[in-house]
Amino acid sequence: MTTATAIGQPLDRVDGRSKVTGSARYSAEIPIPGTAYAYLVGSRIASGRVTGIDASTALAEDGVLAVLTHQNLPRIAEQPPLTPSLAGTAAPGQTFFPLQDDVIHYAGQHIAIVVADTWERAQHAASVLRVRYEETQPVITLDQGRDRAYVPDRIFGGWLPGRIRRGDVEAGLAEADVRVEATYTYAANHHNPLEASSTTAAWDADELVLHDSTQGVNATQITVARLLGTPLSKIRVVSHHVGGSFGSKAMIHDHAALAALAAREVGRPVKLVLTREQMFTSVGHREEQEQTIALGATRDGRLTAIRHHKLSPTSHFDDWAEPSIGVSSEIYACPNFDGVYRIFRANTMTPTFMRAPGEASGMLALECAMDELAQVLGMDPVALRLRNHADVSPSSGLPWSSSGLRECYERGAARFGWEGRDPRPGVRREGNWLIGTGMASAGYPVAPPANPQRARARVYADGTAVVQAATPDFGTGVTTVMTQVAADALGLRVDRCRFENGDTDLPNIAAAVGSAGAGMISAAVHSAGVALRDQLVHRAVADAGSPLHGADPLDVVVRDGVMTSGTASESYAGLLQRTFQPDAEALGVWSPPGQGAEFAMMTFGAQFAEVAVDPELGLVRVRRMTGAFAPGRVLNPKTARSQLMGGMLWGLGQALLEANHMHPRTGHWASASLGEYLVAVNADAPDVDVELVEVGDSVVNPLGVKGVGEIGQVGAAAAIANAVRHATGRRVRRFPITIEDLL
Repeated sequence: MTTATAIGQPLDRVDGRSKVTGSARYSAEIPIPGTAYAYLVGSRIASGRVTGIDASTALAEDGVLAVLTHQNLPRIAEQPPLTPSLAGTAAPGQTFFPLQDDVIHYAGQHIAIVVADTWERAQHAASVLRVRYEETQPVITLDQGRDRAYVPDRIFGGWLPGRIRRGDVEAGLAEADVRVEATYTYAANHHNPLEASSTTAAWDADELVLHDSTQGVNATQITVARLLGTPLSKIRVVSHHVGGSFGSKAMIHDHAALAALAAREVGRPVKLVLTREQMFTSVGHREEQEQTIALGATRDGRLTAIRHHKLSPTSHFDDWAEPSIGVSSEIYACPNFDGVYRIFRANTMTPTFMRAPGEASGMLALECAMDELAQVLGMDPVALRLRNHADVSPSSGLPWSSSGLRECYERGAARFGWEGRDPRPGVRREGNWLIGTGMASAGYPVAPPANPQRARARVYADGTAVVQAATPDFGTGVTTVMTQVAADALGLRVDRCRFENGDTDLPNIAAAVGSAGAGMISAAVHSAGVALRDQLVHRAVADAGSPLHGADPLDVVVRDGVMTSGTASESYAGLLQRTFQPDAEALGVWSPPGQGAEFAMMTFGAQFAEVAVDPELGLVRVRRMTGAFAPGRVLNPKTARSQLMGGMLWGLGQALLEANHMHPRTGHWASASLGEYLVAVNADAPDVDVELVEVGDSVVNPLGVKGVGEIGQVGAAAAIANAVRHATGRRVRRFPITIEDLL
C-alpha cells in the first residue's frame, strides 16, 4: 500500500511555466523543414451545386503548389459512421466528407484547398479562385422546418433514443392540481477556443505524422486511417498542447484528413489552420432549438408529470440533436415523463458537442419552468426542488452510485445567503437597479468510455518515474492532476514523477469528452502505478538480498519511494541499482463498469445567482454567482475550481450574450467571426464562489472521480434567468436575454 499525499492538494500546473513563457508548442507551431501551407475555400452559397471552378489565375500566383477540388482530389477510402469519440472508434464530425462531388449542403462547406509556400500566398490565391454556382433555396430556420420535422430512432451518433418515456404523462398532467407550460427558444452557439483548429501533416514514404489540435489523438488516428485507407500502424498523431476545445475538437472534422491528402499531393509537409471565420462553419456548433416544457404538480409541490419536447435542425446527413431531455428525465422524482426530439433536415453542417452538450440547454428550460412552478405554488424554489429530490434514478429505479445533491442545495444556499429571500419580484432596489436572485439544479450524466483504458508506468534506477498515456491536455490541467495520481499510486513525491501524454505511440485513452477525462485517465494511471508498485514490492520480498526478504507484501508500505515493513526497508532506487536494472515498468488497464451495472451514475450540483437590472436601459449585470457541486473525489481543488468557474461564466454568456442566427434566404451566419460574436469578458465577470462537496463513490472508477468539466455550466444560465425574473417580474423565454426583452 501507499500513503496518499498528493491527491487533493491544490498544486500549481506543472506546464504553467512553459505556457506563460511561450515555450509550449501547439499544433500549428511545430517546425518541420519544407512545410507548405493550406488554405480552405468555403462555399458562398448554402444550397445548390458547383458548376465550375477556374483555378488558372490562382495557380499562376507566386508560390502556389496546388489547387485541389472535387475534380482532382483523390476520393476517400471510407466514410466512417457518426460515433461519439468517447466510444474509442472513428469519430468523424459528420458523415459527409467534402470535395467528393459538386453538391453544396451548407454555406462555408469546403470546396477547394489552395496550397502554397506561405500562408499569405495561399490565402491570396484562394481569393482569386473563380467559382460558379447553381443556387437553390435553403431550409434554415425552425419555422421553415417545423412542418417537415420527424422523430429519429436514435440521436447523438446513435447513442441515445429519440424518445424517452415512462408512466402516463397525459394522466399525470390531468391529475395535477397545478400545471405550467412554456416554450423556450435558443439561438445557435459557436465554439471559440483560444487556439483555432489546426493540423500539420507530414508523410515519410507511406507513414504519416499528424500534429493535430484534438481532444483525442486516438480518435484522430482512427478516423483519418479510415478516411484515407491507411493502416493504423502507419499513422502517428501528436498533440502535446491544445489551446481549448469545449467540444469543437472532440469529434474529428475534415480538415485533419484534408491536410494529410494535401501533403501527399504536393509531396511536402502541409500546415492547415482554420481562420476565425472558418471556425463558424467547419467544426460544428450548438444548434438553434425550441424546447417546450409542461409540468404538473400537486398543491404541496410534488411533480406528477414532466413533458419535455425539443425541435431543432440537423444536417442533410446525420440525425444529430443535443441530448437536452436526458437530465430532465432523471433529476426529479416524477412518475410520468415524456421526452421527444423532433429534428428536420436543414442546410447546415452536423451540429456537435458544445460544453455540457444538451444538459446546458435542457436544464435551462426545465429549471426556468421549475421556477415558474414555484411562483405559482408560492413555494421557495429550493424547497420545491428538495420536495422532488430523486433518491434513486427515476428511469431505472437503481440507486445512485453517489449523489450529494441535498448537500449542494443546503451548502450552496448557505454560502449564497438564500435564507430570508423575499420572493416578491421587483421589491429590492439599489438606486436605479432592480436586484434579483435565482437558483437552479445542475446535473450531468457520468458516461464511462466503452472500451478499456490503458497507461504505462516506469520507475528508473535513480528513483524518478514517468507515467504515460495518449491523452492530450486541452487546458484542463490533466498533466498536473495525473502527475498527482501517479505519485500517490507509486508512493513517490510529486517532484519525482512526470506525466507524458498527447501521442498515439503511448497507451491508448479515449477522447476526454463528456466530463469523462479525469475519471478514466486517473483510473488507468492509478492502475499502472499500483501494478508497478506491487511488482517492485513482490520483487523485493522474494529477493534474498533485500532487507524485505520474506515480508508479507500486504504489510509493505511505500512512501517517498521507500518500501517499508516493520523496521526493514529498501528504496525503489536501491532495489533496481542492486539488481543492475535501469528501470522497471508495468502496464495498467482499467475496464469501465458495464451496461449491466447495479447503480445509476450522475454528477449533481446547485447554482445561485444575483443580478442587477436597469429597467430603463434594459441592462443586466450579474453581480455574484455561487455553485455547489458534488463531483465525487476531487483530485486537485485548484484546477477543479478553475474548471467549474469557467463553466459558470460560460453559463452567464449562454444566458445573456451568446447568439448567432442564419439569414433565412442566404443561409449565412449573421455573426461570421469572433469579432462579431459576443462572449463574456473580464468586465462581465462577477464574483464567483465555488463549493466542492466531496462524496465517496466506489462504483464509477477506482478513485471515485466523476469529473467537473461540464457540470459547472449546467444550471448557471437558468439561475441567472430566474434572478432576472425575480428582479423585474418579467419572464423571458428567449435566450440569450437581450436589452429589447427587458424594455
